[in-house]
Amino acid sequence: MIARLEGHIIHINEKFLVVDVHGVGYKVFVTADTITSCELLDTVALWTYTAVRENSLDLYGFLTTEEMSFFELLLDVSGIGPKSALSILIVAPLDTLKKAIATGDTSYLNKVSGIGKKTAEKIVIELRDKLQAFKDTAGTGLSMRDEGDIIEALKSLGYSQNEARETLKKIPDSIKGTSARIKEALKILGSR
Repeated sequence: MIARLEGHIIHINEKFLVVDVHGVGYKVFVTADTITSCELLDTVALWTYTAVRENSLDLYGFLTTEEMSFFELLLDVSGIGPKSALSILIVAPLDTLKKAIATGDTSYLNKVSGIGKKTAEKIVIELRDKLQAFKDTAGTGLSMRDEGDIIEALKSLGYSQNEARETLKKIPDSIKGTSARIKEALKILGSR
């Protein structure tokens, strides 16, 4: 199994990177956050998960071992394959997903194409105990519902999910309330 790759990025697609490692190009499926943080010819180091199936051998890459561990945790849920698990990682920041699952909030999971209400509930039931530590911190900071509302508001104004998430990270914690945070997000997006 291939556990880690380090090389130059020679191609960027909306779903994968091609990483040149000593003359061999590896196609590695990654999250949108990873794609936006990379540029052609950058050197990148990715932790990888190798998915072997009857008719394919796919690599899934992650910038951190924490992302990869959560990806593997999702794969332990029956009915969740590598593509679905990667799609879940794209929906929200990792800590937000962990808090949502720990508190039983399926709203983020329902946004993933191919994951219906029953599958989302199954993920919560099977992983809730494993993510118990995040339940204790769920009451601090911006609530997950507020965060989701802000992202949806920005998406309705024509911004992508990724742009909305990145902007949300830049809003100071001192700004409280959904409408105030949306206004601040629009200021940040307008100044680019």
